[in-house]
Amino acid sequence: MNQVETTILGQSYMLACPPDGEKLLREAVAIVDREMSAIRDAGKVKARERIAVLTALNLAYQRAEQDRATAPEAAASPSTIATEPNTEANTEPGAVDIERLIQRIDATLGDDGLLL
Repeated sequence: MNQVETTILGQSYMLACPPDGEKLLREAVAIVDREMSAIRDAGKVKARERIAVLTALNLAYQRAEQDRATAPEAAASPSTIATEPNTEANTEPGAVDIERLIQRIDATLGDDGLLL
């Protein structure tokens, strides 16, 4: 295993990866850093842990959307979380609307666990 030093939200991490996996790992780190920075820069979430959770949810949702799009029944079921078109803050087509995602999570958690 190789050790690769990376940075996410200004914090350094030493990560292990197979010898032929460094490029893919660096791409993944760049995606996570970009997503976490976008949530932080939106200004409503400050805690790193909450930023990380929202990022994980966002990336998992995007992955689920991609998986569903490749399945034959993809056209039959609509998206459950609204997406927004390209904007300055959201340049990726089909990216999850973070504000709506936060609202849905807060509604699900109720008064016991508001994210904001």
